[in-house]
Amino acid sequence: MKKILLIEDNTEIRENTAEILELADYQVVTAENGRVGVEKAHAEKPDLIICDIMMPIMDGYSVLHLLSKTPDTANTPFIFLTAKADRSDFRKGMEMGADDYITKPFDDVELLNAIESRLKKVELLQKNYTQDLGGLDELISDAGGDQELKKLLESREVRSYKKKSEIYREGDYPLYLFCIIKGKIKTFKTNDDGKELIINIYDKNDYLGYVDLLQESNYTESAAAMEDCEICLIPKNDFYNLVHKNRQVAQKFIQLLSNNVKANEEQLLKLAYNSVRKRISEALLKFHSHLVKEGTASNNMKISREDLSNVAGTSLETAIRTLSDFKDEKLIEIESGKITILNLEKLKRLKN
Repeated sequence: MKKILLIEDNTEIRENTAEILELADYQVVTAENGRVGVEKAHAEKPDLIICDIMMPIMDGYSVLHLLSKTPDTANTPFIFLTAKADRSDFRKGMEMGADDYITKPFDDVELLNAIESRLKKVELLQKNYTQDLGGLDELISDAGGDQELKKLLESREVRSYKKKSEIYREGDYPLYLFCIIKGKIKTFKTNDDGKELIINIYDKNDYLGYVDLLQESNYTESAAAMEDCEICLIPKNDFYNLVHKNRQVAQKFIQLLSNNVKANEEQLLKLAYNSVRKRISEALLKFHSHLVKEGTASNNMKISREDLSNVAGTSLETAIRTLSDFKDEKLIEIESGKITILNLEKLKRLKN
């Protein structure tokens, strides 16, 4: 049962409104003025707050200001309830962060619709969506109502790419959001001598190319297929419709797509400070984690020495020499182009 805090100084309005909310199966906490309302907001942790503006001791604007400064109440949906209908009052309330504004007199349906709408948007932001096309479909479905968002579901093109094929190149302008249906893709940067540094490896259901789309800038890295792939292309304009026309969808979608930022920062630190042995072991474990993600139990991995060295940020010769050391130490076995991890736990300890 959702809990609502009702702050209203008029006894009759407070009691009548509380009765409406209770009949709609909400738990209601009431406060007769702003000061008591702030105290109860911190004590009760309501799911939503309805607050009158013109009140003795502390008005509604002051209540909203104080609650917005405290982490445990800053994101609580806040609806102003007032007899004042002047345009400046609407603007002031919204600029301060109010979610909605209901003027007196109001009917039951108007009040309940406003509450349900705000609670639904909160649930949307709190919901965990899978980072794949199914999660995107569910996100758009939950957002509901906006026909332009549905274009995203109707205009998908799927392309096939052979191993080593270029998906996009550093410096190109992005036209699509990519979602992998099958295969693996690497993103990388190339120095003046043609040496690659692999930034990330993407698997089935992962998105890529979104950072540059969001920044509306040219690609800052290149992408290529590590094996035969099938990729879904979501047009740029449909992606922009998604993030610009619905604030709640935008917040959730950006959160959904930003999981790799911290990983990239950690990779840069490791390249700067870790030894070659640590970086090679980290690279091996990174490839192994993709096998686990795919549900492959085997420790056998077919990895090119070049890709391994590019992930570790070292020369091919150094990578081969380090792999030979690992083989001598019985950490791995190398046969017919495949690397088999013999001692996963020891390799993890070496990484740390």
